[in-house]
Amino acid sequence: MRGAMTIEYDEKGKIFTDIVSKVAVQATIQTTTHMLRGNVHVRRDQRIKDELDINENFLALTQVSVLGPDGQTLFQAPFLAVRRSHIVWVIPEEDQRKEETS
Repeated sequence: MRGAMTIEYDEKGKIFTDIVSKVAVQATIQTTTHMLRGNVHVRRDQRIKDELDINENFLALTQVSVLGPDGQTLFQAPFLAVRRSHIVWVIPEEDQRKEETS
């Protein structure tokens, strides 16, 4: 059974909860062995770099395609945890669009 969610209010009525709100950012990620395309979940008002800098062993991805050397999809998964130490580079989709239109 899950514990009850803690909700606190400050003197001005601002609500504080245990829930961390994140947005999905589509990205291409190169690991030491594969290229991945999927969603990286980033805290609101932060960048993918901020999420990558968090001191945790794994980065959670959703709606992931694992690509082979020829760019063909090897398999897809609704969730994949990637060891952060295996990530070589990350390109957020919005940055890819800027490159394509430049």
